Amino acid sequence: MIDPAFVAVLRQIVTKLQDGEVNWVLTGSVSFALQGLSLEPHDIDIQTDEQGAYEIERRFSSRVSRNVMYSAGERMRSHLGALLIDGIEVEIMGDIQKRLEDGTWEAPVDLNSHRCFVHFEGLQVPVLSLEYEAQAYQKMGRLERAEMLRRFGQRG
Repeated sequence: MIDPAFVAVLRQIVTKLQDGEVNWVLTGSVSFALQGLSLEPHDIDIQTDEQGAYEIERRFSSRVSRNVMYSAGERMRSHLGALLIDGIEVEIMGDIQKRLEDGTWEAPVDLNSHRCFVHFEGLQVPVLSLEYEAQAYQKMGRLERAEMLRRFGQRG
C-alpha cells in the first residue's frame, strides 16, 4: 500500500505531465510498489530525457529544491534535480547513462522501449518495466535488488 501523501503528490505529477509533451516514467520504489511489490517508498523518482528534466523543473518551478544540472559520477551520469512537493522529495533524472565494464558510456535509456502503464486510483501512470529495471540494477552492481525484481517479474 502506498502512503496517501505519496498518492496525492503522484496525482499532482501525473496531472501536470499528462499532456504528453514530456517523455517521462516513474522508476524506483514508487514504481515498484505500483507494480505490486511490497515496498515502502521514501521518495519519488522520475526518469526522463534531458529536455524533459528541464521542462519538469519549469512546470514545478515553485517546488524546486535542487535545480536540474548535468552531473557525472563514477558509474552514472545524468541531468539531475529535485522537487519538494508537500514534504516529499521528487528526484528528476534526465538522459541517464551508465558506465559499461569497458569504461564507455551506454546510450541514454530509450524510455519508450521500456515504458508500461499502471492504472492506479484513476491515474494512468507510466513506469519502467520490472524486466528493464532488473537489468539496470544488475548493471549498477545492485545485485540483490536486481534479483528481487527479476523474481517478482517472473511471477506475473
